[in-house]
Amino acid sequence: MPPQPKRKHSSGRRDRRRAHDALVATNLVQCSNCGELRQPHRICPSCGHYKGREVIEIKKEEKK
Repeated sequence: MPPQPKRKHSSGRRDRRRAHDALVATNLVQCSNCGELRQPHRICPSCGHYKGREVIEIKKEEKK
């Protein structure tokens, strides 16, 4: 069997260890072409533009 701790860690020590575990919300900016929210420095997933020019062509879904 592995060795077991001799003393209980205090709640302050436990909380200091967990201080960096919080999730951070992603930053979103508006696309200059279509106005949808996207991540900065990335191609817009809805229109395919980046820095004012079309980088990828997004195919529109046709309704049947």
